[in-house]
Amino acid sequence: MSVSKLCEELVKVGQSIEVLTTTANGEKELNVNPNEKQLVNGVPVTYFKRVTKDHTHFSPALLTKLYKEINNRKEIRIQESHNPQPTTHNFIIHIHAWWNFVSVLSCLIAVLTKSVILLSPRGTLSSYSFGNRNGILKKLFHFLIGKPLLEKCHFHVTSEKEKAAMLILCNPKSITVIANFVRFPIEDHKSIKEESDPINLIFMSRIEEKKGLPTLFESLSCLEIPYFLTIAGNGEKKYVEQLKQLCIDLNISQNINWIGHIADDKKFKLLSEHDLFVLPSHDENFANVVIESLSVGTAVLLSENVGLADYVTENEFGWTCVNQPAEYKQHLEYCYKNKPILQNIRKKAPKKIREDFSDSALITKYIDMYNKVLTSH
Repeated sequence: MSVSKLCEELVKVGQSIEVLTTTANGEKELNVNPNEKQLVNGVPVTYFKRVTKDHTHFSPALLTKLYKEINNRKEIRIQESHNPQPTTHNFIIHIHAWWNFVSVLSCLIAVLTKSVILLSPRGTLSSYSFGNRNGILKKLFHFLIGKPLLEKCHFHVTSEKEKAAMLILCNPKSITVIANFVRFPIEDHKSIKEESDPINLIFMSRIEEKKGLPTLFESLSCLEIPYFLTIAGNGEKKYVEQLKQLCIDLNISQNINWIGHIADDKKFKLLSEHDLFVLPSHDENFANVVIESLSVGTAVLLSENVGLADYVTENEFGWTCVNQPAEYKQHLEYCYKNKPILQNIRKKAPKKIREDFSDSALITKYIDMYNKVLTSH
């Protein structure tokens, strides 16, 4: 969502962009005409078939198109400058994410053609990602190939936490911190809670190991206050079933409602109907849903591993803690006993969120970043 909205906002202010992507749609393929440029919400996009149907997303057609586009643009630049070897660039290759063939091989092509490269890791280069899946292979690839490529790139990251992680990993040409674009609710959602109610908690995200739900469940099993937890999101069936069995083992399943994926037009109302959003993740470079929750006034409780933890603490929009069951238990009981604080956040957060993460404020920062990257070359 953040990548597509960035593209849409750039087009709105007159910037020239083009998107190359694959037909990947989970395990299925998007129902689009491949290899044909089309407008998607005003953005010119070309979709390419992928050879592999997993997360590697190998697409020879996309890579071929990228190489041709780079050469075409350089030829145009030479003609315009009347210089056979122009020293300035007028385009940037902006790559989103890592650890797939589209990203890595696109970066390689850009390096070999001496193009200007901007990389947005989108959380894929954290220390957690190195140790989560295929850790040994990732470290070997990074040492032999990844790091030399990454050090040819300028970096865009979405939080100071992610910036610190990148500077440990490599030495990029430059690094800029700018928040993700986030969509806000069209209508105003207000919900007044009675202090005598059980505290209504909500988790809304993709359900996977990184999200740390077992830690939250362990804390709930020790609570001495009335509560309900709504879990909104999907995940791999086997893992979701494991979590549900854990809830039964901990004797908390009667307090948990699994509602599956919620459509964008319904999630804001759902968030507003709860007292507290909880995200116990082991790693999050940003977490759009934190901003979405605060945009309707629902306070948040986050692990300190979430990129927006510092922002939440500085603005007193909720609480952050060490990712341990005892920590969540302590904070949840505090929230239950101090519901007026939740009401105060409900009143003040929406206005501040819309000011700090407005489209106009963010697009100016992105364009400034692009200009600085081009100027540096």
